[in-house]
Amino acid sequence: MYRKYYGLTRHPFEKDLKPDELFVSAEAKELEARLNYLLQLRGIGLITGEVGSGKTSICRKVAQKLNTGLYKVFYVSLTTSNVTDTYKSIAWEMGITTERSLAALYKSIRTEVDRLCLELKIKPILIIDEAQYLRNDVLQNLRLLTNYEMDSKNRLCMILVGQAELRRRLSLSVHEPLAQRLVVRYHLSGLSRDELPVYLKHRLELAGTQLELFEKPALESMFQATNGLPRKVNLLAHLSLNISALQESQLVSADHIRSAVEEMG
Repeated sequence: MYRKYYGLTRHPFEKDLKPDELFVSAEAKELEARLNYLLQLRGIGLITGEVGSGKTSICRKVAQKLNTGLYKVFYVSLTTSNVTDTYKSIAWEMGITTERSLAALYKSIRTEVDRLCLELKIKPILIIDEAQYLRNDVLQNLRLLTNYEMDSKNRLCMILVGQAELRRRLSLSVHEPLAQRLVVRYHLSGLSRDELPVYLKHRLELAGTQLELFEKPALESMFQATNGLPRKVNLLAHLSLNISALQESQLVSADHIRSAVEEMG
């Protein structure tokens, strides 16, 4: 309803945006720089953040900007699989035969990495999303995929993306060999209080309006309710705009935000 009421060309807080439409916060800019550094070194990176902080979106943005003639990205979202099933998922994503035994799977993946690097001169990148759900034995075996001790340079760049729990787990002694191999660690927390109004303005402009539709007290209420997490901000902004339009208000007030928070539960 509020699209028509506020004269918007599309829903401003929809989930799917093109990479070049994403808002570049200070944290997003820092994370992009660190990921680009990681790609140069081809090591292992750890990217963590709260649910809805935007970590996956930023990783996808960086990946989509890469030259496909120089890089090949393999994206795997895993949950609670064992080591063999995890390797099968990686092999399937790489387009190679999913062997039955763990040793054969390991060899197939390593052979494909060698082929990409040595024959095609392409740098493979493996992104493991939702990595907080990976079992300890899976995390330990993933590290082995990056072991090329006869070479001075790594061949496979691996990026582990997950919630804050993953960072705590990797601090345990059982994962010290993996932790020592981490070239980049970054934790994404969300938008700052000063970035929130700029973020909302950016999303509204994408939807076709230059108007600032949120009162200042509403912005503070929104920040307190969301801690600046983009996914929560998007949902709360969507609900509060709808409530505001139903009440035929020109601006979203703090009361509208509170009503939307109650609606969110």
